[in-house]
Order: sequence, then C-alpha cells, then structure tokens
Amino acid sequence: MITKYKSRARKQPSAAVRPGGEFAPKRFEPRAVKTAAPVHPDSKLKIMVLGGLEEVGRNMTVFQYDKEIIIVDMGLQFPEEDMPGIDYIIPNVGYLEDKTEMIKGVIITHGHYDHIGGIPHLMGKLGNPPMFMGKLTAGIVKKRAEEFNKCPKLNIAEINEDSKLQLGKNFRVETLRVNHSIPDCFAAIIHTPIGTIIHTGDFKIDYSPVNDKPADLNRIAQIGGRGVLLLMADSTDAVHPGYQKSESSIGDEMSRIFEKLNGRIIIGTFASQLSRVQKLFDLAEKYGRRINLQGRSMNDNVEIAHQIGYLKFNPKILIEDHELNRLPDGKIMIIGTGAQGESNAFLMRVVNGEHRSVNLKAGDTVIFSSSVIPGNERTIQTLRDIIVRQGAKVINYEMMDVHAGGHAKQEDLKLMMRLLKPEYFMPIEANHYMLQAHAELAEQVGIPKEKIFVADNGQIVEFHRADGRALGKLTREKVVTDYVMVDGLGVGDVSNIVLRDRRVMAEDGMIVIIATIDNKTGDTIGNPDIISRGFVYMKENKELIQKTRMKVKKIVKDHNPRTPADDDYIKNKIRNDIGQFLFSQTKRRPMVLPVVIKV
Repeated sequence: MITKYKSRARKQPSAAVRPGGEFAPKRFEPRAVKTAAPVHPDSKLKIMVLGGLEEVGRNMTVFQYDKEIIIVDMGLQFPEEDMPGIDYIIPNVGYLEDKTEMIKGVIITHGHYDHIGGIPHLMGKLGNPPMFMGKLTAGIVKKRAEEFNKCPKLNIAEINEDSKLQLGKNFRVETLRVNHSIPDCFAAIIHTPIGTIIHTGDFKIDYSPVNDKPADLNRIAQIGGRGVLLLMADSTDAVHPGYQKSESSIGDEMSRIFEKLNGRIIIGTFASQLSRVQKLFDLAEKYGRRINLQGRSMNDNVEIAHQIGYLKFNPKILIEDHELNRLPDGKIMIIGTGAQGESNAFLMRVVNGEHRSVNLKAGDTVIFSSSVIPGNERTIQTLRDIIVRQGAKVINYEMMDVHAGGHAKQEDLKLMMRLLKPEYFMPIEANHYMLQAHAELAEQVGIPKEKIFVADNGQIVEFHRADGRALGKLTREKVVTDYVMVDGLGVGDVSNIVLRDRRVMAEDGMIVIIATIDNKTGDTIGNPDIISRGFVYMKENKELIQKTRMKVKKIVKDHNPRTPADDDYIKNKIRNDIGQFLFSQTKRRPMVLPVVIKV
C-alpha cells in the first residue's frame, strides 16, 4: 500500500507557487488511499547520481518516473591537484538536455557550493525549471546568479519544514529540517508511485545547534513508521567513529581561548559556516572586540544572513579596514576566508604580504576554525609555517575544539538508519571508500547486503513493482557523467586533451622549435631558433641546445621538399624525433611545439 497525502484544499498546479514566487505550504492529512497515478506494470523509477558518488562535491541526483523528472541539488566540485588552471567542475547534464520538458522541479537541500555551485551554468540548459529551497539558500543562490550573464532569471520558491510540493503527477515532496554547518538545510522526502525515497542532503544530529532548530527525531521516526523504500544518506564522515560535536560546544572552547588572548585574533573559516560566524559575533560582543570581515564571499553571506534574521548582531560591531590601525590590538577580531590555503583567499594574501590593510605581527593569534579538506594538507601546513615565521601564533582544531564538523559520524548515521528503517539503502556524497564504510554500517543495523547499493556516478538504480512489492536493483547501465570543467568564462571547453597538455607543461615544460626553410631548395636558413620554458635553462645547457639544433637541421635536410603535405610531415617528424632525442638526453618529456616558416 502506498501512503498518499491528500489535500483538503483544491488541487494545486504542478509545483504550487503563490504569486511572487513563494511556495504555498498546505497541510496534508496522511491516510492510506489508492495511488493518484496508478502503477503501470512496465513503469520504473530510475535514480541517477550525476555527481557525488566518486568525490566530495558536484552533488546532483536525478529521479525519473515515466516521463517526469525531478532533481535534487546542482553543485560544483573543486579541482584536484592535477587539474592546473581549472576553477571548478560541474555535473554533466547531457542525459537531461533533450528531456527538459520532463523536468518538473529542482530541490536544493542547502546553500553550500557543492550543492548549488552548478546552478548558474546548468539551469539554462535544463529549461529553467522551478526551484525550491530554504530562505537563506535562496538568498545565496540569487546573489551568485547575479555574477553570470548567461544565467536565466531563476524561478525560485522558498520552502520550510512544513512545505509540501506536488511536482507533476508522480512526485510529491515533503521537506524535513536537518542540522548542518549552515541554517536552512532540508532532507527531501520524495513520495513516488513505487514508494518513498529519502535524500538526506548533508546532515548531522545536533541537539543544541546555533540559530537553528534541532532535527525533529520524533518526526523522523514517524516517517520511518510509515515505510521508507530507499534511504540515500550523506557519507562524508562515515569513516569516523562516535558522534559529531555540537556547534554550541565550539563556542565554549573558543570562549576559554579568547579569555587568554590580548593581541589581535584572526580567524579563518568557511564563508558558509554561518553558525560558527554567529558564535564569533557573540564572543566579540562578550569580550569587547570589534569585527572586521575579509573576503567577498564572507561579506556577502553575512549580509544576506543578517538581512533575513539568521545572523543576529549589532551592525556597529563591524569595522572597515581603515579603522584597524586606530583600535588597540586587544579590541580587534578579523574573520576571513582561506583556512584551506586557497591562493586568492584572505589568509594567503596576508602571509604573502599582498593584502592592502592586514599584515601579520608578533602577538597575533591565527585560529584555523575548519577541518582540512583531503588533498589540502600540504598547502595548509605550509601556510601555518609561514604564519609562525612571521611571529604569530597558530591554533587549529587538532590542538583544541575550535571546529565541529557538519556531517554525521558513524553513531549518528546508524541512529538515522534505525529511525527510518529503510528497505533499501544507498550511501551518497563521498568518495568510494567512504560510501563503502557507510554500507558496512548499514549492514550492522540489519539492512541486508543485497539491498545496499554502492554505486558509481551515473550508474542507474531501478525500482519497479511486482506482486504488490517494490523491487530494486543496481543496474550495469550508466549515463554520461564526464567532468565538465569551468575555466574562466569557458564552460566545458577544456577537454581531457587540454588538461593533459597542461599537466605535461607543468611537469616537464615545453620547447618551441622554429625552423625557417627555403621554399625552393628545402634547406634550413640559418640555425633553428629554440625557446625553452619550464624544461631547461638554455644558458646552462648550451651543448644540449646545439645538438637539438643540428638534429632539426638533419630532419629537414633528409626530407624531400616535393612530398605532399610537406609542412605537416616536417612538423610531425620534428615533434616525434626531437621528443625522443630530448628524453634520451634528459629523461624528461617536454611538450615539443614545432613552427615551420617557408620563405
């Protein structure tokens, strides 16, 4: 029996929205009735994760039933170390581009960039369907969309924990408030003709969150009691035992630290860590410090959250850069971005002496109030070394409790599974080893192994009904989920070949060989010119450069100038032969760029 929610009010149109864009939440009384959209024997529910099953980031999930589709999240992924020049990566929506009429709505779970960062790039390709998100998330998304000329005017409707969405005939969505490191986070409860799917988004269980309500465990248990077909749950901290710390406990530890500090306090954290920022504002008021915000994203997020009442502080506590020198050091707190060692962020510009108004000095204390994102360890360690060399003191989460993660740890994850009691389970939003760790937790709480799906990006999970039961399987079928890389204004124009060329140049450099050839005789005129960048220093390798020149002259001389496709042949011969010669001499493979000029 499918649990259906029937409205007492008149039937709302698909994606019911009040005039002005506000979603109109209606109270639905639960009762068991026949499905409004009957289940056809051949109808199947397909679930495809376009990003977030092989990485932390690029989160986007597609739900398809018959000829209707809904989407949850549309995030970006920050580049790996072997992606020089790439700003970020967004999901590949090739599967959806010829199905835009089928897309009934997009639900955004919260306002972190790994869940919203792809919106400005993708909404135009998807036909600009209606979007549903919390109030704070809507503010952040609208602010980001302003920076992209090609982004259409978004059709955003705000939701809360009481919202009910009817998207097309086959998808009814309820929202469940969950805790994270930013307010307005929601899990999506998706009712389909096959059964109920729960997508948690990012979550943790916090019994005393900052400026937010704790998750309603009673309601979660009630949802589990009504029957959950599939739980798709955040796996980011599935490898860590125990329970996640409460955000309020971080404020207590910070308070003890602040009592002992007399100099300036400089704090690096994520701009989206608004619960943390609220605690810092409270502590600044308690200890009589004024706050200077650094970083555009930090300033934007604080402004948006303050305007809608999610951050509570007296605006007079804020000071501009020019006021930093007139106040005693013991009265200053600077909050900025860059705790991950990002090259253009506030902290890195300070330590490099490139910031217009902040320089480190003896007596400063720099607090890293965020955990280390995997892959950033070396960069952050170097950043800390430079800070200490400049006379400041460093405090990080490994030394004291100055950071609480935003993701559920093992005991919290098991609690969520026990409360919801899903028939099937699918870990999401993490690298593969984290997904596997979460799958093992699911087995521990009693979910059969054959009903746990550890999938890859694009791998289709399929459900259908047979003999009155919902049956699911992880198929071998995949949709395309290749990287779409954003580089400056270019979206998707940097291919794997371009990236490979960048890696080659980054690792072994390049050498340009310019050969001027007599058009009549086919002989070289003078010696070929050679330009080396990132390969060898030419003044210290004169013998190698001279041998290379002679090799080029011999390649040109041995060639019959009357051969068709003459230029291409010579260029390819130079590229291949000189590449092999340089490798034999140096054991390095620079990119060889031949230029042939005929006169």
